Amino acid sequence: MKNMGDFPAFLVVGLLIFSCLSYVRSDASDHRYKDGDAVPLYANKVGPFHNPSETYRYFDLPFCSPDHVTEKREALGEVLNGDRLVSAPYKLNFKEEKDSSVVCKKKLSKDEVAFFRKAVDKDYYFQMYYDDLPIWGFIGKVDKEGKTDPSEYKYFLFKHIQFDVLYNKDRVIEVNARMDPHSLVDLTEDKEVDAEFMYSVKWKETDIPFEKRMDKYSMSSSLPHHLEIHWFSIINSCVTVLLLTGFLATILLRVLKNDFIKYGQDEEAADDQEETGWKYIHGDVFRFPKYKSLFAAALGSGTQLFTLTVFIFMLALVGVFYPYNRGALFTALVVIYALTSGIAGYTATSFYCQLEGNNWVRNLLLTGCLFCGPLFLTFCFLNTVAIVYSATAALPFGTIVVIVLIWTLVTSPLLVLGGIAGKNSKAEFQAPCRTTKYPREIPPLPWYRSAIPQMAMAGFLPFSAIYIELYYIFASVWGHRIYTIYSILFIVFIILLIVTAFITVALTYFQLAAEDHEWWWRSFLCGGSTGIFIYAYCLYYYYARSDMSGFMQTSFFFGYMACICYGFFLMLGTVGFRASLLFVRHIYRSIKCE
Repeated sequence: MKNMGDFPAFLVVGLLIFSCLSYVRSDASDHRYKDGDAVPLYANKVGPFHNPSETYRYFDLPFCSPDHVTEKREALGEVLNGDRLVSAPYKLNFKEEKDSSVVCKKKLSKDEVAFFRKAVDKDYYFQMYYDDLPIWGFIGKVDKEGKTDPSEYKYFLFKHIQFDVLYNKDRVIEVNARMDPHSLVDLTEDKEVDAEFMYSVKWKETDIPFEKRMDKYSMSSSLPHHLEIHWFSIINSCVTVLLLTGFLATILLRVLKNDFIKYGQDEEAADDQEETGWKYIHGDVFRFPKYKSLFAAALGSGTQLFTLTVFIFMLALVGVFYPYNRGALFTALVVIYALTSGIAGYTATSFYCQLEGNNWVRNLLLTGCLFCGPLFLTFCFLNTVAIVYSATAALPFGTIVVIVLIWTLVTSPLLVLGGIAGKNSKAEFQAPCRTTKYPREIPPLPWYRSAIPQMAMAGFLPFSAIYIELYYIFASVWGHRIYTIYSILFIVFIILLIVTAFITVALTYFQLAAEDHEWWWRSFLCGGSTGIFIYAYCLYYYYARSDMSGFMQTSFFFGYMACICYGFFLMLGTVGFRASLLFVRHIYRSIKCE
């Protein structure tokens, strides 16, 4: 481990192998069929349309079930995504048409009628997969026409599904499900009801090649009016970047001009300059921060999350996360996070040792728990809620064991290896100025120069550069909109990083000019404050832009978004500090420090 170059190389190779495997898996469903062959049809889940996290097993509702319900084996990502695929009661053999074929005749009891009525009232939908193509539909409808009193509403259950399947030679290309609006079961009253569930199948040939059968799902996010909004978002962000760049350039020119005055005139005259206040604190500016173990751990976790984000974008841009590639994103997040834990260990421990820290083992433990700890506690609470609700979001015991094994056998060893490598790197902190023995007293500063107002200023500009794109991401993650234009999202991410770095550098300069030398934590907090703004946007989105409701959906939304925003805080805080450190080193290297 003396040669640190082998360590990231191992990670890169592992990630490239994973990306290849994921890409191969994405095309694994290239099924060919002969006339009359059985094509796999799986029922997945049901749930309220406006509560995407609150989903239940298909047969939790009293539908007709086959004699032998077989469960499909699922990958880790599919289970994390809440998918629970089981054999459906419908038989859609290749190119075999059916007209009003009876699935079953069933007498619904009072309790079953009440159960269905409650589901119809909450706009329950179902999801199935036919040859790995998604099928959606509502289970019933509420008749509110001409009625103002909810007690007068009529509730109906759809009992006839029409499947329309398109094929090209020996392959299934497209499938749609339509509910017959005239074939209904009245659920309005609490009484036993006879229901005859039926389905029809129509086959039609198409010229669409198999390779383009998923395009219809990705095209919805690439419609012209959507693209115009996305490009407006990027132009808005670019203007912000240009303004900030000009602002920062002006500051740097001003610094250089003052340096020129300092070197061109006598030293006493230069010391009287108000603008050169940052030069007075050269003996304190590189004084190590308080809580340096926590600071180094935050930098390590932030660097790991930044690396994770970059690799996720790489996989997205090569087409791994195409629509309805079930669980691919969750699998990628788990595997890449595990593989990049060595980066967190190396970054945190090496920086901690540069700050002359002694207890590097404690620092390594803190690094391992800083992000995983809150995430684990949030997961435990939310998984308990899902178990109480009997929702598919509740992870099976076997899946929890797999995740624990990944953390124990991959994440922790790599974290320790990275920490050992960081400790043995023996790099020294590069400070262009010597630090004095006693810290200089910070002069009284106005309220707007304190941490919270500075964080508010620092977080607002980066957030304003991404807020338009945030809506589409939220509508995809916490709704049913499909998001596939990852190239635009990547551009917005780059702009976010640039704006975060620029605004943090600018605020660090103003802080130093006011002779406040405690800039380490301030630069990290200012950089990460965009995460707080994103969480504030969550409140707005939940109450103003979505129809989510209920304790489970609310707790899942705010719980997991808190973890995501915390991750953004660590990642962007790291970006802000690194940019500020480069800037501070540069300006103090340009003057003579006596």
